[in-house]
Amino acid sequence: MTTDRLFASVERFQGTTPWGQVLDAGTGEHSLRWLSELRTEALAAVTASEGMARGLREKVSLRPQDRLLVGNWTDPTLLAQESFDTVLADYLLGAVDGFAPYFQDQLFPRLRPLVRHRLYAIGLAPYPDAAEDEGGALILELARLRDACILLAKHRCYREYPLDWTCRHLERAGFVVEDAWSTPIVYRERFIQGQLRVCEAKLGYLNDKALIAALRGQIESLRSRAMDHLRRHPEGVRLGADWVVVARAA
Repeated sequence: MTTDRLFASVERFQGTTPWGQVLDAGTGEHSLRWLSELRTEALAAVTASEGMARGLREKVSLRPQDRLLVGNWTDPTLLAQESFDTVLADYLLGAVDGFAPYFQDQLFPRLRPLVRHRLYAIGLAPYPDAAEDEGGALILELARLRDACILLAKHRCYREYPLDWTCRHLERAGFVVEDAWSTPIVYRERFIQGQLRVCEAKLGYLNDKALIAALRGQIESLRSRAMDHLRRHPEGVRLGADWVVVARAA
């Protein structure tokens, strides 16, 4: 069984039911590696990013019956007339705004004809407006700095949705929600450093040297304060939750 807590919970729910033909509807290295280790008949993985696809082809070994596709769910021809026993939408809902703005309410109706049996949707609950402690405040500051850098680079931020919104829209799309649960998140150094690297990467798209210097100063200040907090609190920072929804074709 995987050590990832969310994928492990999906495996427990799946139990002895065969995975069959599987669609990874918003693939990335994390989900594709997990799915490639399961006993599936065939695997189709979709990403809207050509760069992501190139990287995955180098990092993840696929079988002859598996496919890695570049496409956008706004394209009605993508996987038209196909269907899958199991569909995974791993953080896909939040990522939609980066590739197909304002399409979130159409995502589940778009996926519904592709699902023969079961859909697993995984996502991040939106962050609260304020935190209850120092660690949470640092994570919120990090999220705002990351999004500011993304917007200044003229790129689009992801937009997360809560669990109840997701369940409502799955039901409206013709699914039956079988189960749903949330898992608290604990943030540690790997996450914080990864998000700060996103900030740094976006600086390369800016031309204003004074602005770049100011943002770089903010990045280094936040890195120093966050690492100091983790040294004092090695158990990590608890803030927000991930959610999982299990839905079946009605």
